[in-house]
Amino acid sequence: MSDLHQLLKLYEGRPAAVAGRGPDPVNRPMIRHWCEALGDTGPAYRGTDAVAPATMLQVWTMPGLGGPAARSVALAEVFALLDGAGFTAVVATDCEQEYLRPLRPGDEITFDSVIESVSPRKTTRLGSGHFLTRRTEIRANGELAGIQRFRILKYAPAPPASRPAERPQPVVNRDNAGFWEGVAAHRLLIQQCDDCAELRFPWLPGCGACGSPRWTAVDASGAGTVHAYVVVHHPPAPGFDAPYAVVLVELAEGVRMISNLTGAGPGAVRIGMPVELEFQRVGEGRELPVFRPRGADA
Repeated sequence: MSDLHQLLKLYEGRPAAVAGRGPDPVNRPMIRHWCEALGDTGPAYRGTDAVAPATMLQVWTMPGLGGPAARSVALAEVFALLDGAGFTAVVATDCEQEYLRPLRPGDEITFDSVIESVSPRKTTRLGSGHFLTRRTEIRANGELAGIQRFRILKYAPAPPASRPAERPQPVVNRDNAGFWEGVAAHRLLIQQCDDCAELRFPWLPGCGACGSPRWTAVDASGAGTVHAYVVVHHPPAPGFDAPYAVVLVELAEGVRMISNLTGAGPGAVRIGMPVELEFQRVGEGRELPVFRPRGADA
């Protein structure tokens, strides 16, 4: 065990947040915004007896854009030790949640958090560093409602590797081969359930609405709007020149797909931007469906 890791282990079990309080009680407007953003039309989240989606557990503890009022002394010291050792970058890696009771509008949220574990030094593709896990108990009106484990990697970024001329090719399997055959013919194909007529994308062997394994491939128009996006700056990826925009496009047919934005710089992308499909050849490999602002010059 390294000297640094020995120091970090001393902080395990110490508080990361004590007597934290959610800035707002559980409320219907936030539930509505969440469901609209995710396209979740579950009936349990509407009406006078509505509950919050369980996956909103962390939402009610978030302090807003200003960040938390203060880290605990222990957490601040852990971050200072890691920063001082050169592990200055941070990325969230995973989140585990356990739901013990539904959250309802009006519930007042409080929470306590501890530093559960700090890993030995690990080497990842991003760089080497330490995984830090915080365990948070979330209460509604004083009653334990959920437990969350949130894990981050504090790391020293690895130097950029030399990149091949071409980016990796998509994986084609028996479930999505028909989609890629459509792309090769400059067609954007989505699936339609033969039993309930539900449209779906990405391609799956069965219908998520009724479970039927019977479906037909139908052509999508290629028109859509940007539902959400991220601009990627780091880490470097083979065949991509950062910064670049990755967009979640809501197609006119109602399904959504992830792709790249072309024909405009990443700073130009906006939620609600009208886009249209085009096909882009990547090196000597297959063509890919991407999107450009509608009406932009080809």
